[in-house]
Amino acid sequence: MRYRHDPEGLRLPIKIDTTSNGEFTPMPLEPYHEETIAHAHACVTDNARRRGMGRRAFMISSCGAATALLAMNQANAAQGRTGGTFDLPKTAGVDMELAEATLEGDEFIFDVQGHHVNALGRWRNPNSPWIRGLKNFPNSACAHEIGKDEYAYVNCFNGENYIKDVFMDSDTQMAVMSMVPSTFEDAPLTIEEAAATRALVDKLGRGQRLFLHGKVNPNLPGDMERMEELKTKWGVIAWKTYTQWGPNGGPGYFLDDEKHGIPFIEKARALGVKIICVHKGLPFGRHSYEHSTCRDIGVVAKRYPDMIFMLYHSGYDAGLTEGPYNPAKAEAGADALVKSLTENGVKPNANVYCELGSTWRILMTRDPAQGAHVWGKLLKHVGENNVMWGTDCIWYGSPQDQIQAFRAFQISDEFQQKYGYPKLTKELKAKIFGFNASKIYGVDVPAQRKRAANDALAREKEAYAEARDPSFVTYGPKTRREFFALRREHGSGRL
Repeated sequence: MRYRHDPEGLRLPIKIDTTSNGEFTPMPLEPYHEETIAHAHACVTDNARRRGMGRRAFMISSCGAATALLAMNQANAAQGRTGGTFDLPKTAGVDMELAEATLEGDEFIFDVQGHHVNALGRWRNPNSPWIRGLKNFPNSACAHEIGKDEYAYVNCFNGENYIKDVFMDSDTQMAVMSMVPSTFEDAPLTIEEAAATRALVDKLGRGQRLFLHGKVNPNLPGDMERMEELKTKWGVIAWKTYTQWGPNGGPGYFLDDEKHGIPFIEKARALGVKIICVHKGLPFGRHSYEHSTCRDIGVVAKRYPDMIFMLYHSGYDAGLTEGPYNPAKAEAGADALVKSLTENGVKPNANVYCELGSTWRILMTRDPAQGAHVWGKLLKHVGENNVMWGTDCIWYGSPQDQIQAFRAFQISDEFQQKYGYPKLTKELKAKIFGFNASKIYGVDVPAQRKRAANDALAREKEAYAEARDPSFVTYGPKTRREFFALRREHGSGRL
């Protein structure tokens, strides 16, 4: 069989679904989303016939992705959600050259947020909350499952599948492996195991393609004591922390509190690893909710101008509606970030950076008009040099649909004029895709491109492209039942 995945072509290449990454309750599709999916499938059938292609072959082509995005444009326009749109010629669904001109590109794509688990780690035991929780993810029955081991489904989230989803089935060229909040004993991916994946990628890539975060939760005993080892032995490029998380279901913390936050920043500064990546937004629930907001970001950015504070998810809360910045209602969401920066005099393109892992993935399919507000506010207030690309994958499978959607995305002329948002030019998108992150992570882009042009990973990808077979599967809980089953297993943790 030519296609091992979805041979009948029943999965759309732009995934419109309810998937959560485990940090928020899956949001049911509205009727117009269901109509969009049905309309996209009808258009695929028609356009594939016009191209003389089978459904599966059409789905994995640029015309397949263009067809899905054009169907989304029609549905959003019918709802009056026109602040953000996918700027594609109407014939791109059948004209391969037009589709490729928009949805393919040669940008340097540097994904600053990725995840996977070690399928053979010490946490793989009957008492581990992670081993039970992953079983609630829909992809636990993925095509990569091997053997009859009762925990074989964990292989669906391993380093091998991370490499396939991210480096084979998307245009990503470099990435950062991030960590999840957990105790030392229950970590589904330790620094040692992440380093093993880095070594594998580097061997294939003949150079550095994968950077590592060092996980530090200063409210967890022992974490700060391990910081020096993370730097000297494992070469972490930055620290990753979760201010809403607390051990044993305890409270979170703020970066500006004197008990946990300030000592953490001071130690990071002393060690010379001056990038702190902090999860802000996508709250884990009402527990310690205030610590998921951005009210502390401007305070510490002002106090430590030589440090870099990188906000994962950009403060976005899926339970709120994003609109133009309103300081009177800026207690959460991206507005809370803008307010904190403004009140503390932190200018655009200073020492605060943002990425939109999960945030863009949610908004691009659910409400591109809200997406236009989020991109617009961040680019205007955080700065065009300080907004970066991140996808939160492997939790969502391959990030290629996120890449294609952003290549086509545009903030409307109305929003640009009314709110002062910038136009998403090709040059600005290239900065977001990779150039902005490359500067703070010290990546020589021309040299990296040259190394990567003909390395083992590039050759493997070229060979794979001859028989490309992306799964178009999303991982993660898709229903409230799956989400709360996961929560029962993890308490206040996340995936």
